Amino acid sequence: MTTPYTLLILLVIAERFAELFVARRNAAWSRSRGGLEYGAGHYPAMVALHTALLLGCLVEPWAADRPFLPLLGWPALVLVLAAQGLRWWCIGALGPRWNTRVLIVPGLPLVTRGPYRYLRHPNYLAVVVEGMALPLVHTAWVTALGFTLLNAALLSVRIRCEDDALAPTRPLPALGAAQ
Repeated sequence: MTTPYTLLILLVIAERFAELFVARRNAAWSRSRGGLEYGAGHYPAMVALHTALLLGCLVEPWAADRPFLPLLGWPALVLVLAAQGLRWWCIGALGPRWNTRVLIVPGLPLVTRGPYRYLRHPNYLAVVVEGMALPLVHTAWVTALGFTLLNAALLSVRIRCEDDALAPTRPLPALGAAQ
């Protein structure tokens, strides 16, 4: 495994700590406004899975002596960088409402700016792309496949939880409106 790839993973780990700092600050903001947490039971599994992704990215290329394949690695790196850009666009669009947990402040409308203008869950698109691409930067295909499959199962729970928590903020269709 090459030093630049290790540095990339360490930068992603530093980015995760920055996310946690923002999330902690935003959680205090939400809770001070009556924010309620939903889905706390699946949060530890999410933390464990994302930690395993980063560990797998470090261990698999070294343990399996995976080479850097430029035709795979460079496009994967571009996808990783795009995913980071999308993630921080989401964080900026949601402002103090963004969190790693599902914290909903009652009475606030859905955010419809930034990437939320185009997608309902753009942050999860960033997670999916990064989870596939980051390991593939250095040919860690077992990590990419394992994370992708487990993350699909976890996201099915997470998105359902988030949609249910946000349901009261969705506008109701007008009575008698054509469906």
